[in-house]
Amino acid sequence: MNIIRVKDYDELSEKACEILRDDIKKSAGCVLGLATGSTPEGLYQQLIEAYNKGGISYANCTTFNLDEYVGLASDDPNSYRYYMDEKLFSHIDLPDDQAFLPNGFAMDPEKECRDYEALIKDAGYVDVQVLGLGLNGHIGFNEPGTPFDSRTHVVDLDESTRQANARFFHSMEDVPKKALTMGIGSIMESRKIVLLVSGEKKADAVKELVNGEMTNEFPASILQKHENVILIADEEALSKL
Repeated sequence: MNIIRVKDYDELSEKACEILRDDIKKSAGCVLGLATGSTPEGLYQQLIEAYNKGGISYANCTTFNLDEYVGLASDDPNSYRYYMDEKLFSHIDLPDDQAFLPNGFAMDPEKECRDYEALIKDAGYVDVQVLGLGLNGHIGFNEPGTPFDSRTHVVDLDESTRQANARFFHSMEDVPKKALTMGIGSIMESRKIVLLVSGEKKADAVKELVNGEMTNEFPASILQKHENVILIADEEALSKL
């Protein structure tokens, strides 16, 4: 695991953008794996600025998001499709039919998971996967106990994860209890993983990730086995190493 220490969140976002920008320019049809939440917002703003300056085009890219809430339509302001449109997609030249997320409103969620796996395979798998790190070690919505060989699946969200995401909803009762998520096995097939971690509250998780044992009770620990992981973390997140 290659650890890049940065001063703060702004530098983290800039460094992540630099890595993605270089990979997009090198590949005629780069496949990006994208994440949601607060951590990648700065990265997405940087990618938008790079596009606005004329330094990059996303027209030949394909994107796959990690996850989506079950029961939320794409036009629901709390859905991850809505988030991606607001934070990135509507500001760049990525074609709509090349931006994929699981359909949380699918009538048959299990079939949706199988179809999503097939889409990723047909695209030639993910070239660069952006990840965040949950306080309990989850990656995507793969909660503690998720098998390392899991594929895209329906997951019951851990209470700590729901509480962490409650700030985006009107009340705790509005936070979905289930989600569709790319599996750990699916994530590990990415050729490169860029893991973004910011803030003192993630320091314990970073310490466990780097120095802890590999166990599915801390799902991110599997990243120790991946050949090409770049951890970009600020000083606060690395404070316990």
